[in-house]
Amino acid sequence: MPRNTLMDLNNHLFAELERLGDEDLTQEELEKEIARADAITKVGSVLVNNAKTALEATKTQLEYGRCNSVQIPEMLLENKKHEKQ
Repeated sequence: MPRNTLMDLNNHLFAELERLGDEDLTQEELEKEIARADAITKVGSVLVNNAKTALEATKTQLEYGRCNSVQIPEMLLENKKHEKQ
């Protein structure tokens, strides 16, 4: 199962933006793209908020020194081993 990154999310958002800007879409196709964009935006917002929470938790651990070592959450790293091949 492929693992997606925040960069993948960014790419999906820009791809959807391009599809929405396609002037050759019929009204029906445009309505479908708008619904798809809405779904992508909602899921994307949850993913971004999750990443923000993980980052804030890491910052808090660093600020208050509550542990011996703090690692940046994997979701915030653009890890090459998870890229699609």
